[in-house]
Amino acid sequence: MTAMTVLIIGSGGREHALAIGLSQAPSVGSIHTAPGNAGTATLGTNHQIDAMDIKGLVTLAQEISADLVVVGPEGPLVAGISDRLREIGIPSFGPGAKGAMLEGSKTHANDLMGKLDIPTADSVRLDKYSDIEAFLHGNPPPWVIKRDVLAAGKGVVVTSDIDDASKFISDSIEGDGFVIAEEFLHGEEASLLVLMDESGYVCLPPSQDHKRAREGDEGPNTGGMGAYAPAPIVTPSVLRRAVDEIVEPMHHYLRNQEGPYRGVLYVGLMIDSDGAPRVVEYNVRFGDPETQVTIPLIEGDLGELLLATATGNLSSLSPSFSSSHSATVVLASQGYPESSVTGREISGADLEIDEGVLRGYVHFAGASMISGRLVSSGGRVLATTGIAPDLNGALDVAYQIMDSISLEGSYFRTDIGHRELSRRE
Repeated sequence: MTAMTVLIIGSGGREHALAIGLSQAPSVGSIHTAPGNAGTATLGTNHQIDAMDIKGLVTLAQEISADLVVVGPEGPLVAGISDRLREIGIPSFGPGAKGAMLEGSKTHANDLMGKLDIPTADSVRLDKYSDIEAFLHGNPPPWVIKRDVLAAGKGVVVTSDIDDASKFISDSIEGDGFVIAEEFLHGEEASLLVLMDESGYVCLPPSQDHKRAREGDEGPNTGGMGAYAPAPIVTPSVLRRAVDEIVEPMHHYLRNQEGPYRGVLYVGLMIDSDGAPRVVEYNVRFGDPETQVTIPLIEGDLGELLLATATGNLSSLSPSFSSSHSATVVLASQGYPESSVTGREISGADLEIDEGVLRGYVHFAGASMISGRLVSSGGRVLATTGIAPDLNGALDVAYQIMDSISLEGSYFRTDIGHRELSRRE
């Protein structure tokens, strides 16, 4: 087999993690990323084409004779980029527009879960005819309010402040026409990434991320401030229930659709005190920062695995996973997530650790090279990732690298993995 030319779409830490994994795959010859970031630029060629420029991306894939396109963010998937690529014979890792509506519309996802009897939160639709105050006073806090649009992971508010809840509901109805209010699920969250096509599915090592900005899971929601894998909260019995009750029925449905689902299904789980999993959300792409801790645990050729999924041949492979643990810590710009100060120089982000069982490196996200200087260009600037035989070791490596990095006004959480570590004390 001739070494593949792969095009990665996106510009975040997720895309850098995919690029690192693909750069280590014998099946991959060259890597292109659009638009990419400072990290992907060191592993291949960046192309300054926006991730939502579907026509421009399809043209680029043709020009470079791409053997595989890996779509990172959800926007291009909902816009139908995989459909366009498959029409011209280019395999795309990512569902078509119809499959992508699992993330594109929470109403669609909730309706489908109800149809398939998949356990999730009860929900209600609120619109301009709804009595918002009566709803809030009639349902105890905390309230979970979700916009029914793509919002880059920020279209959800979980709050016990009635004024905040009322304002978000009103603003969302004004902007979108309606909003979804869901039952608050008690328990502990985890993420399950499932590679899936019409031939079968493969569950990757479960992970747990930290969405709140501040220590102790306080502060506003973010796109993710760190993660670790595997997540012990997903015990073998929990995983078995998640597969039987959540993954299997959804896969059976998707595989029988006219355009089969080919890509990764991100299952956000809430696990209650009895070990019963329920779906918090579905995403139709790799999570960020979950990808940073999951890809390093996949053994074998990542290029072959993604290509097999993109061509409907996943069942022909039997991937294996490392027994190591991984952890990633996100460095955020001053002001994130409300606003982000960008354009500041980053120093010390070139440290890598490779000591056999201990490995560590930087995943770049909102970072760009400008006139030879590495500068911040987004809210989540980078993440430091460690791989070790146990979680403590992985965290030690990640924080060792983080301590060597300097960016004015930036911050990171020092308690990634605290739930699991506290259970061990």
